[in-house]
Amino acid sequence: MIENNILGIILAGGKSSRFGEDKSTAKLGNKTLLDHTVNKIENEFNEILVISNNKKFNFKNNKIHVVEDCIEGQLGPLVGILTAMKWVKKNNKNYKWIASFPCDTPFFDMKFISELKIKIKETSEKLIFLNSDKKRHNIFGLWSIDLIETLEEDIKNGLRKVEIWADKIGCENININTKEFDMFLNINTKEDLKKAKKNIDKI
Repeated sequence: MIENNILGIILAGGKSSRFGEDKSTAKLGNKTLLDHTVNKIENEFNEILVISNNKKFNFKNNKIHVVEDCIEGQLGPLVGILTAMKWVKKNNKNYKWIASFPCDTPFFDMKFISELKIKIKETSEKLIFLNSDKKRHNIFGLWSIDLIETLEEDIKNGLRKVEIWADKIGCENININTKEFDMFLNINTKEDLKKAKKNIDKI
């Protein structure tokens, strides 16, 4: 089954500089932002990595692993992706793809995961991202393990932005029609969190 070839990861290692504290632990309702994302995807994958430098995280579900960035300095999502790929190689896992999710976008629709899995069979591209309202969501995506050497080399050469790297590699986009409420609401600030709390019934 194709599901067995995909490792789910949650990127939770950002600086949260605009939020003022580790936003992955911020509460939305009775759960943290990270827990909302974990709860949405935990039944979709055999294993899940949480990429975070927060040593306090401890999950009771033994298929969820917390892994620190392989390069110190909180250098962005690309390092988180590389960390996951290196974890796959180091632990001799058979995963062919990394499915990435941000920890701070809790309203995404679960059907997106199915659409990502289906697209693997339909494209020869090594990167697949979700796209809505003419905007590419560079953290909601699939990354082929085959890209590990290229990714590591480009990071060593100073490339940090996902958007620039994806354009360099080439990618497939899945177009998503959003409804009245933005399912890709990204919680970067305390004001964003207030807006999310007003719409918590949409999670």
